[in-house]
Amino acid sequence: MSRRGIALVGLLCWCAAVQAEYFPLGTSRLVGRATTVTAAEEDTLLDIARAHGQGYDDIHLANPHLDSWSPGAGAQVHIPALYVLPDPARAGIVLNVPEMRIYFFQTGQQRVWTYPVGIGREGWSIPFARTRVSAKQKHPAWIPPQSIRAEYASQGEPLPARVPPGPDNPLGDYAIRLGLPSYLIHGTNKPSGIGMRVSHGCIRMYPEDVEALFPLVPIGLPVEIINQPVKVGRRGELLFLEVHPELHEEQQPHETRVLNTLQQVEQQAGRRDYRLDMELVTELLRHPRGVPVAIGILQQ
Repeated sequence: MSRRGIALVGLLCWCAAVQAEYFPLGTSRLVGRATTVTAAEEDTLLDIARAHGQGYDDIHLANPHLDSWSPGAGAQVHIPALYVLPDPARAGIVLNVPEMRIYFFQTGQQRVWTYPVGIGREGWSIPFARTRVSAKQKHPAWIPPQSIRAEYASQGEPLPARVPPGPDNPLGDYAIRLGLPSYLIHGTNKPSGIGMRVSHGCIRMYPEDVEALFPLVPIGLPVEIINQPVKVGRRGELLFLEVHPELHEEQQPHETRVLNTLQQVEQQAGRRDYRLDMELVTELLRHPRGVPVAIGILQQ
């Protein structure tokens, strides 16, 4: 199949979809459906991203040609709500750090909830690990660590030892504490940072997303934090590749990325014979799009 043909097939994914709160799980590793919306004159890309369950990086990777603050009335904005599920077992919460997205596999339900998140900036990265939900708190107070208080003080913005619940609290209204010391999944009073590396290590969610997730998550739920910028999955006769930018501190040589990607492709293909577009694979690894793209088709 030619590259043009595969790209054309990939465009079929950009069809109208009704936004769902969760996606049913099936045999395919792909869930959801990408769509396109029309921007109003007053819309920003961030407004559109939040309304459709996307973060800053999600909407920018999918719409590199549009202005963030004024895409323009009538602009066609791609919503990349099609996802390849990450590799770990379908249980608990999986945080894919380079994707800046949480996948929540609800116990006893054949469905997955997914939310964009903000993560720690370089130097404040959350460790890749397996842990559990250790506690939950509504309307939490924030006790900033001494390191953060020192940082703010050096910038002429001293922090109090305790920030009470309310609109100035960076934890928002809900906090889900992890077994990793000092790490939480929480809301935010700065939702524009969702889909960006701006926190001091914790995982930020849109206020409405963490409010929805909070009652569904039991104490003791397993949580896995992974580094998976490249994901491969099948749907029907097509093989898809989803690539996100690597974390700066975890970057690998291009040749290593290609080799690792081909190993994933081989694993997903199994005994099936796919006609693979290697030129497109290489392009996606060099220029991530953050959305699954068809890279191969099953040979009859």
